[in-house]
Amino acid sequence: MSQTNLNQSFLSERLTEEYKFQHALFLAQPAIIQRFLEAQGKHIAEALVEGKPQVRFSLPDRVSFPLEKGQSPALVTIPQSQRNYSAGNLFSRLRRVESYKLFRHTLNELEQSPDRAISVAAGLLRHAAVLHMVNKMLPAGRSVSYKLADDEETIPSIPDIEDLEPASAITAATDAIVEEQETEEGRGELLVPYVPYARKFYLPQWVAFDENGELLVKSVEEARAHIKSMQRFMEVLFLAVAIAPYISADKEYAKKRHGLLGQLVNQGRALADFQTKETIAQIQKRAAAGSLNRGLSLSLPYFDDQELRINFSNFEVIPAGRIMFVPAFIVRAVRQEEVKVSQDTRLSPSTRKHLLYLLDLLEKAFENE
Repeated sequence: MSQTNLNQSFLSERLTEEYKFQHALFLAQPAIIQRFLEAQGKHIAEALVEGKPQVRFSLPDRVSFPLEKGQSPALVTIPQSQRNYSAGNLFSRLRRVESYKLFRHTLNELEQSPDRAISVAAGLLRHAAVLHMVNKMLPAGRSVSYKLADDEETIPSIPDIEDLEPASAITAATDAIVEEQETEEGRGELLVPYVPYARKFYLPQWVAFDENGELLVKSVEEARAHIKSMQRFMEVLFLAVAIAPYISADKEYAKKRHGLLGQLVNQGRALADFQTKETIAQIQKRAAAGSLNRGLSLSLPYFDDQELRINFSNFEVIPAGRIMFVPAFIVRAVRQEEVKVSQDTRLSPSTRKHLLYLLDLLEKAFENE
């Protein structure tokens, strides 16, 4: 086993151990304390996700923990004067300091307190906040199976088509979308099943493209909205890990990250592919109309699987001026861009391959004209 694998294994074990310890300590609290922590965790999580400049929170009035190793847990009171805190202020936004960093810093200081009760309470509050982010703020999805597209991929994003279940005679809520239209009196809501391909993803309601890259929704704008929804989903998961890295050992976190990450990469690339084909069609239309003789610059969209968003490859085809458009200009410009992309170390191997594929689509569309 390589040193890298050993380090990753050690880190994973340490995070799992820390998660189990914090979760066991949380479950060991009296029910009324757990409810208080959950309420505070909800308040904190919502404030952080919304990016509020100041987060106010309170520690519970007492916590339970062993005073000495081997002893039974004891309830220890926290004085009222040491229970209320805040992270950040109105000037935090002006200084562009992200609220989660200020909150994390405040918790770190409390956890280093010589008062064990305050230290334990701060850790429990951290745990409650990230549990709410993972379990309550994000929709639950389906059990999914993804595979790697090829050896250069690091993120499984291709649904296992062989594992497609047969269509059921009974449509479940997770397999369908509710149509917003008037129904006959006395009848329930109209459920329209998702296509089989969409049901292979974690959240079928956010699948905008099928396996052939065809739109499953009404417009590209709706497809972009689905991508943004998935990005916000992933941002909440990243925020939870930033506050408490050990939450990555939580089974629900792992399930949601795997399910949505693969879906986002798959659909993000499909959107870039669709937009590239639209760009090709638009260029061909404008060329036929003779409206490309004053210059042409392109912004080719691609999905960056490290940043998890659509970026653009910008390059000039024809400089501004009165130059007659010739398809060979695009072929030449694309080939020059392919050389740059192939040497761009900022891109992951899989993103580079994806972008080169899109450039190849553009090149082939004009090389024989």
